[in-house]
Amino acid sequence: MSTENAPEPPPRRLLWTLLVAAVLLTADQLTKWWAVDALTDRAPIPVIGDFIRFRLLYNPGAAFSLGAGSTWIFAILAAVAVLALLWISRKVRSAGWAISLGLLLGGATTHLGDRLFREPGFARGHVVDFIDYNGWFVGNVADIALFFGAVSLFVLSFRNVPIDGVKQTASE
Repeated sequence: MSTENAPEPPPRRLLWTLLVAAVLLTADQLTKWWAVDALTDRAPIPVIGDFIRFRLLYNPGAAFSLGAGSTWIFAILAAVAVLALLWISRKVRSAGWAISLGLLLGGATTHLGDRLFREPGFARGHVVDFIDYNGWFVGNVADIALFFGAVSLFVLSFRNVPIDGVKQTASE
C-alpha cells in the first residue's frame, strides 16, 4: 500500500492554534457576559486605583472608537482576518507561531461574533469593552490577546523563527 499520495494529517500545531483560539474566545465572551451583567448602569469600579478600572462601554468602531460609523466594515475585516488566519495556520509547525496565531484568531473571531450578533443588529453589533486603562482607552480580554499575539509575531519574525519550524541554513 503506497502512502505517497496520502494526504498529510493536520499538524498538531494547528490543533494548538485552534485550542488557544477557542479558550480565548470562551474567556472573552464569559468576561463580556460578566461585564454586561455586573457593570450596566454602574459607576466605574477601581481595580488598581484609577489606573485600571472596570467601566462598561459598547464600541461601534475599532481601537479608540475610530470609525464608529463604519461598524459593518469592521465586521467584514474581522471575517477576512479570521479566514486569513485559518489559512496561514495550516502551515504552522512552530509552537510559538501556533500560540501567537491562536491569540490573533481567537481575538478576531470573538470580535467578529460581537459584530455579527450583538446590538444594534447583524453586522452592526458593538464590541463590549470594560477594562479602562487610566482613561486612555477601554478594551477587553480579546484586545489584550490581540496585542500579545501581534507582539509575539513581531518577536518571532525578528528572531527569524520560521512558521514551518524549519530553520534555513546560510547555503539555502
